[in-house]
Amino acid sequence: MSVELAAAAEQSPDEPSVPRGRLRLAAARVAGSRGALVGLVVLVLLFLLAFVGPYLTPWDYAAPDYGSLRQPPSGTHWFGTNGLGQDVFAQTVRGLQKSLVIGLLVAVLSTGLASLVGACAGYFGGWTDRVLTFLVDLLLIFPAFLVIAVLSPRLRGSGWIAFVLLLAVFNWMVTARVVRSMTRSLREREFVAAARYMGVGPFRIIWRHVLPNVSSFLIIDATVTVGGAVMSEAALSYFGFGVRPPDVSLGTLLAAGAADAPVFPWLFYFAAGLLVLFVLAVNLVGDGLRDALDPTAAAGRHRPRSRRGERTRRGDRRRPTRSTDTPSRRSTP
Repeated sequence: MSVELAAAAEQSPDEPSVPRGRLRLAAARVAGSRGALVGLVVLVLLFLLAFVGPYLTPWDYAAPDYGSLRQPPSGTHWFGTNGLGQDVFAQTVRGLQKSLVIGLLVAVLSTGLASLVGACAGYFGGWTDRVLTFLVDLLLIFPAFLVIAVLSPRLRGSGWIAFVLLLAVFNWMVTARVVRSMTRSLREREFVAAARYMGVGPFRIIWRHVLPNVSSFLIIDATVTVGGAVMSEAALSYFGFGVRPPDVSLGTLLAAGAADAPVFPWLFYFAAGLLVLFVLAVNLVGDGLRDALDPTAAAGRHRPRSRRGERTRRGDRRRPTRSTDTPSRRSTP
């Protein structure tokens, strides 16, 4: 009996026993999705622009050029200059870089916290589940935008890392509830029960057996969270609660150029265009990953027509039509 339990614990049909093959299959499905490929290409280009772009221009994002104030795009200043003579291209790539870093850090921290809390609440149950669920529900009650807006000015000396932590703290609760529900169903499966009967520790079971089975959801959630975090950072920075000067982000650039956008459009639309392009690319990649890791999602969207309708139409085609010229078969007396 112990040998069978060991075999079930080590290799289960519900657990990804060959992760390389599973990743290869998912990569093939992503490669077959045009939207996901377009999104990936756009994301790679945006990351290259954010981290290589500052080396392509001789201008620093904070250095003013007093001889060129609010100049339109030209060969010297590719995206023009602002009211202080600062190069808009250097500021845009710096703001894109800062927004991407903030979005990635928020996604990693919030997804990791959600997976830990949700898996522990769903696996242990009892008072652990009640306490963690109460904490999740309590944080869901608070309006995250207002709390961050109130706390952000008090943390000015801590830099943008404190802003990242604030965004991550209020961005994991819904994911944790989903992970908790998935874990509650997984803890009763045969491979988890076999590992528990063999004396494997609970945290090792969560790490080896539970989290790999919810990894597809966590990957999709982290991808979407990056776009949401960038939008949240832009919104908070637009209202003055995010990144502080002299540093810049896409939100601060939008806030600085919004008033002058009708007269000097290059101060606003370059940053706005990159923000919209990034969020659109993240959504395309998220849809592609969902279809690759959960094929039933794609099948649900492309559901074929019902067989009943096909039989009805087929029966209508096969049914002979009665002609008025056909004589009646009733015998005459």
